[in-house]
Amino acid sequence: MIDHILTLLVVIPLLGLVPLFVFMRSAAAVRQVAVVTTGVELLLSLYMLTRFRVGEAGFQLRESAAWLPSLGIRYELAVDGLSVLLVAMTTLLTFLAVLYSTKTITHRVGEYMASFLLLEVGMVGVFLAIDLFLFYVFFELMLVPMYLIIGIWGGSPRKLYATLKFVLFTLAGSLLMLVWIIAVYLASGEPGARTLTLPALLAVRDRFSADFQFWVFLAFGLAFAIKMPMFPFHTWLPDAHVEAPTAGSIILAGVLLKAGGYGFLRFALPLFPWGTQAWLPVLIVLSVIAILYGAVVSAVQRDLKKLVAYSSVAHMGFVTLGIFVLNAQGGVGAVLQMLNHGIVTGALFLFVGIQYEKTHKRLIADLGGLANRWPLYTAFFGVFVFASLGLPGLNGFVGEFLVLLGAFRFNPPTGPGGLTWGPLAAIGVILAAVYLLWMFQRVMFGVVREAYRSLPDLSPLEVACAAPLLVLTVVMGVFPQPFIAIIEPSVQRIVALATDPALALFK
Repeated sequence: MIDHILTLLVVIPLLGLVPLFVFMRSAAAVRQVAVVTTGVELLLSLYMLTRFRVGEAGFQLRESAAWLPSLGIRYELAVDGLSVLLVAMTTLLTFLAVLYSTKTITHRVGEYMASFLLLEVGMVGVFLAIDLFLFYVFFELMLVPMYLIIGIWGGSPRKLYATLKFVLFTLAGSLLMLVWIIAVYLASGEPGARTLTLPALLAVRDRFSADFQFWVFLAFGLAFAIKMPMFPFHTWLPDAHVEAPTAGSIILAGVLLKAGGYGFLRFALPLFPWGTQAWLPVLIVLSVIAILYGAVVSAVQRDLKKLVAYSSVAHMGFVTLGIFVLNAQGGVGAVLQMLNHGIVTGALFLFVGIQYEKTHKRLIADLGGLANRWPLYTAFFGVFVFASLGLPGLNGFVGEFLVLLGAFRFNPPTGPGGLTWGPLAAIGVILAAVYLLWMFQRVMFGVVREAYRSLPDLSPLEVACAAPLLVLTVVMGVFPQPFIAIIEPSVQRIVALATDPALALFK
């Protein structure tokens, strides 16, 4: 079975549902089953990392089987430098989210944990699938459990509005993508030779005309842009984050948003280079707008959770900018930024949730002076704030630096180049320091409010949830090269496919 490690990663959360339903009436047993299942999944993903051969650009650990042979649809799983770290990050954040939920979720615990296990199946599957139809199945599977997590265990009566908005936005984009997946299938070859498997599609991508690629890239791009979300498709994100329980916000920011950036790199760029060229100017402009807009809007937020949510819009703008400058530095920076954002912003939502559980306040004006009572909380939270604003020595700096380096090297045949977009994006780094440090000063310092004097600092469980994220934040900031060595070969291959000299995309 260990030779089918990728299938195990998909199946283990499903197997965990069996004992979970058996012990559904016991909340304590359900919690134990969920923690053990996600813990085994995490250990298996770490074992997968040990089997990954660093320096190779192609797919590894590939598993293949006929699924719908009459339609050319296959069960195809594989990892490369683009996906292998994202899978490990997904299993880590899911384990920590479930572990933290053992303390905070007290009603309908069985249904909650079942939703998380089903969500993990979809998230892991998205990063493993290399068949377009299978990818779409996992892409949609993520939607249902997250809808339930926000809609049932959310924080206020507005949770129904937030869930409906989340579903309508994401479903509209993904259904449009499904239509064009069918179009790609029909254009991939003659009847009997048609396929949706990525390696096979790359071999026949010359069948896709420039006009066809224009429209199919638009459809795929909308689905991925909404999922990230890119400006101006971001409006569902703050509502979903504010209403979601803490663990839901951790997974939503840490993993689900990455499915969009991953989809661009995995499918849209290598399969549709002409479509990439056609939409490139629009995507670059929207990325820079997202960086600046997200920072400015974050600076005026009164709600602590909304501030972190809008900061995600800015940080994901760096991801799309790195993707669409179409060079190795930008692409590697984009993947690192996805990893860093998942770790750091997941941690920020964790700490926002911790203080809310203690104070029952989320407005910045209602907080203040917490550092005088919570020195351990302040130390952890401060590190993640500095990582989010890109302090050198922490992981947020490396990704943003490489994205900016790639942006300055951006050299399109027409239109503004890197000397325009690079400095504009760099302003976003400055603005991030402004709104994050201002927030930290208002929340953590000042006069201690009487209501907060008796509140305890971090509990052992909260420290256990935060410590792995803190270690990764420092290690990835001080020693980024091992992670870059995993990512770079695959990103170089994707960039080479998207900028084929025969297509005359760039000088």
